[in-house]
Amino acid sequence: MPREKGRKVVTSNRKAWHDYAILDTYEAGMALTGTEVKSLRAGRASLVDAFAQERGGEFYLYGMHIPEYTQGTWTNHEPRRTRKLLLNRMEIDRLLGKLKESGLTLVPLSVYFNDGWAKVELGLARGKKSYDKRQDLAKRDAEREIQKVAGRRSKGME
Repeated sequence: MPREKGRKVVTSNRKAWHDYAILDTYEAGMALTGTEVKSLRAGRASLVDAFAQERGGEFYLYGMHIPEYTQGTWTNHEPRRTRKLLLNRMEIDRLLGKLKESGLTLVPLSVYFNDGWAKVELGLARGKKSYDKRQDLAKRDAEREIQKVAGRRSKGME
């Protein structure tokens, strides 16, 4: 069977963009078992409450939920197990240096297959305050209103 080409998104964490200001993004592989990959290929995963953290010079993904594979047997995986992230040593060192800054955290933004390999997109993030969230919502509403008016003008309705 030929290898898959392109990028197929399995799940994304839209709430992360609302709750955090994303400063930088990184791509990491994940150490998965066979039934986890099959469950991901079926499009089943959740990034709610997931986060990445350093432990012993490596990064691990906590709280990501991949449901058990329905056709799996006793070899099925645990849905919320801790998964090791696969990064280069230089990337790990760079991330550790940036995470030493106060208030920064590593949040998973999406899980996808890139040319057949399971990947996770991580965002270096700073938490937003409630007034920052309100400003973003107001800005988005204003842009939506501008687009609506521009669309009406282009159609000759005004």
